[in-house]
Amino acid sequence: MIRKWLRIAHRELSYVFAGALLVYAISGIALNHKATFNSQYRIERSEHQFPADGSIADWLTICGMQGKEIQHYNPDPETLKIFLKGNSTLTVNLTTHVGVLEQVKKRPFLGSLSKLHYNPGKAWTWFSDIFAGALILITLTGIFMLKGKHGLWGIGGIELAIGILIPLLFIFL
Repeated sequence: MIRKWLRIAHRELSYVFAGALLVYAISGIALNHKATFNSQYRIERSEHQFPADGSIADWLTICGMQGKEIQHYNPDPETLKIFLKGNSTLTVNLTTHVGVLEQVKKRPFLGSLSKLHYNPGKAWTWFSDIFAGALILITLTGIFMLKGKHGLWGIGGIELAIGILIPLLFIFL
C-alpha cells in the first residue's frame, strides 16, 4: 500500500516539476561554461571603412550609432577608442580609417533563464525552496518505490552510493 502512494507522489511531483528541472538544467549547463560562453550577452563585431576627413559624429552615423557616444580617448597615436551607450565600443585605426564596432547584445531567452540561478526576487526564492523540497521528495519516493534486487537493498543501493560518492570525491580531492 505504501509503495502505491510512493509511486503516485513520485509520478505527480515529477510531472509538475519536470519543466523547472529542464530550465535549471539548460541554464546550468550554460553557466558551467561561463569562462568560454556568456549566457547573458553576445558580442557582435562589424568592420567599417570611414572617409579620411570624417569626424566621430560621421563615423557613428555610418555605423548606425549616432548620438550614443559616452566618451573617447587615444590609447596610442594611431588609435581612437569610442565608448558607446550599451557597453559597446568603436575602435578606429586613424591611419587606415577602418573601425571595428563591438556591440553587446542581450541573449533574450537563455539570458533570462540564467538569471534564475542568481535568485531574482523573493517569489523566486519561495518557488526555489519548494522546488528543492519537491526534488528531495521525488528522490526519496524513487529510492523506496522499488523492492528486491533493483531496490535500495540491491543494485539501486549501490547506484545510490555511487551517486553520493561522486560529488564527495570532487569536494575532497
